[in-house]
Amino acid sequence: IEKEKFHKSQHWGYCNNVAMLVGEDKPGIGGEPLPGQKLKPKYSVFPGEMRSGAPAWVAFDKQVLSFDAYFEEEVPDKNQELYRIRHCKIYFYLEDDTIQVIEPQVKNSGITQGTIVRRHRIPLPPPHEDQFYTIDHFNINIEVILYARRYKIIDCDQFTKKFLRKMGFRLNAPAGRPDDPYTKERQKILDNMKPLRPYERIDTLKQFLEHDGHVLRFFCVWDDPESMLHDPRELVLHYYLSDDTIDIKEIIPVNSGRDAVPLFLRRDKLPKYAPTGLYQPGTVTDRTVLNVFGKLVGKRNRYILDNRKTGAVHQEFYRDSDLKIGAVINVWGRKVTLCDCDEFTKEYYRTKYGIEDFTPVPYKSPTPPKPEKTFPPYTGFGSEEDSLSSCMSLLPKPPQKDFKKFMEKDRSGMESNILRFLAKLVTENPIDKDRKFIISYFLSDDTISVFEHVQRNTGILGGKFLERGRIKQPGQELFKSEPSAYFKAQDLFVGARVCFHGHNFLLVDADEYTFNYMEKHANEFSMADIGVILKKLKDIAGPRSREIRQMFAAADPEHTKVIEYDPFRSLIVSITDGAFSEHEIMTIRRCYGVRDEYETDLHFLLAVAQEQLKKNSFENFEQLSAVLMYNDREKCGVLPHEICRTICKSFKLPLAADDLQALLTKFEDEHKQVEYKKFVDGLNWRENQIPAFQTIKVPLKNEDDWSRQPPSLGVKGIKYLPFLDDLFGNEE
Repeated sequence: IEKEKFHKSQHWGYCNNVAMLVGEDKPGIGGEPLPGQKLKPKYSVFPGEMRSGAPAWVAFDKQVLSFDAYFEEEVPDKNQELYRIRHCKIYFYLEDDTIQVIEPQVKNSGITQGTIVRRHRIPLPPPHEDQFYTIDHFNINIEVILYARRYKIIDCDQFTKKFLRKMGFRLNAPAGRPDDPYTKERQKILDNMKPLRPYERIDTLKQFLEHDGHVLRFFCVWDDPESMLHDPRELVLHYYLSDDTIDIKEIIPVNSGRDAVPLFLRRDKLPKYAPTGLYQPGTVTDRTVLNVFGKLVGKRNRYILDNRKTGAVHQEFYRDSDLKIGAVINVWGRKVTLCDCDEFTKEYYRTKYGIEDFTPVPYKSPTPPKPEKTFPPYTGFGSEEDSLSSCMSLLPKPPQKDFKKFMEKDRSGMESNILRFLAKLVTENPIDKDRKFIISYFLSDDTISVFEHVQRNTGILGGKFLERGRIKQPGQELFKSEPSAYFKAQDLFVGARVCFHGHNFLLVDADEYTFNYMEKHANEFSMADIGVILKKLKDIAGPRSREIRQMFAAADPEHTKVIEYDPFRSLIVSITDGAFSEHEIMTIRRCYGVRDEYETDLHFLLAVAQEQLKKNSFENFEQLSAVLMYNDREKCGVLPHEICRTICKSFKLPLAADDLQALLTKFEDEHKQVEYKKFVDGLNWRENQIPAFQTIKVPLKNEDDWSRQPPSLGVKGIKYLPFLDDLFGNEE
């Protein structure tokens, strides 16, 4: 009874509560195979070491087994052939057990070839059509049936052999490839149609394949004797290595009056002509023939190929070995001289013929000098630049401005790029002697404007004295062809005398920004270059170094190592005999001067800072205080100066760098640490607003604040010992 139950459980089952016969591969409960049951795999089974633990579609991606096979096809409708042998390729894809059959294309076969079976899983022939082909069904020298067509596998490639050996298969010996009877018969017919004594074969394919696209280029000249002007004609010769042909192109100069033709000589083989002259068409041929019968048999002629080439005319053509620099070739009666070649041509001759000398032959006449352009003199209408542009072209264009200089030197933030000087008139008129002017030089476009300082009870109306514009230097002719010279930034310095439209000015001072800008760009302004000034002074006073040291020591009887500015200036003037300008002396003063130490009013600084913060609507005081407290790791209420400065910059405080530096210094303790809480409270214009400005306790530069900028620190004296050491060197 138990055996009968086991036997029934293998063949019978229930589907939708209906008992029916099922296959033997149905597993038991839980998918486990029943006792004595062997389940057939649905896909190819590969050893674990070949897959490396990965699934087959990952481990064998893009890996294909290739088998060579053939099949026989019956041909019932032809007497010439009863069957046909068709060769094909069987591809087995390891990733998903799919199979593809492809027949290679055969020229003029008349059969639709290509893909015979598209790629998919192919079932086994009956009675096992419920299963599919796997790798276990393939080997060499076996037959497989794909959709009732029998394929004979005769061989495979090396990868397939190695893979099957790794799988443990024993490969059969490769089978022979049978010939198609009809194809073999056709080949016999074609062989019988070939002559027993074939024609001479001229093979140029090898030369074409090796040198296709390789061209030698020579630069030539042809002196045409029949030309009216006897000028040399420049040519470019191209030699094509693929078929030994030559073409020549003429280089026609501009405005030469000659017609522009595509080619001087079209591409063809260039012959070396004999003294007898030209040959008739058909005289020079590759082959010669013989008339066997002649005129003996009626009008019928019979010709055969003459291998001995009896009566053939041999003509030589120019080859690459005939072309070299300095050679003269005959181009249809024209003597052309090869003068130079390009780098590829030099390398070709250097490699093939071992030629190293490629000295070019001079053939070009020296280029005549270009005539100097002359322009008519200035007419007085409009600006000189505008009048000059009308002479450059038929369609006048407005003169172009230096836009790059404008973008670099235009006002940007705290950089005004304006040099301001205090000037007075050079005149004998007592009324004009006391007039003061502010000369502003704009670096963005080299323009100058002059304003007069307003003074009470002088009877002179101050304000704009000269409109902003470029000013010509005096002493130039008005109506001339050359462009006029204008005042530049290097022409303005303290002590310079300038003439603006007949008014002579003496520059007596400059603002702090001007001094700083000129010292920062000392390579452009020699008057502010301390190195150039010391070198110039050393050239003048070098032999008198000991005497000059004694003069400076006598000016300091108390040995304080500092002398006042006025005695120092008098000594420099006496030493240089007036060769130094006032600006150069002031540069020395600014470099070696001792400035007055003064106490800046804290309330004034805070008032200025609060005014700037209020104008820029800065109110992030709580966030600023929080960041400062976060950086205070020890919670002591103080931070280093640099940390506070960096944090303030990160918040983009609208304060100048000098003002921020002065404020942080005011809130430092005895250990040079900034008390940041007091600093933030002082800046908070919402809660601790300072109502009014308090005057700064610093003497003004002069009685007239003409520059409208914070005055520079006064110079108390000059440290002459470092100055003398830099000038003459250290001396004990």
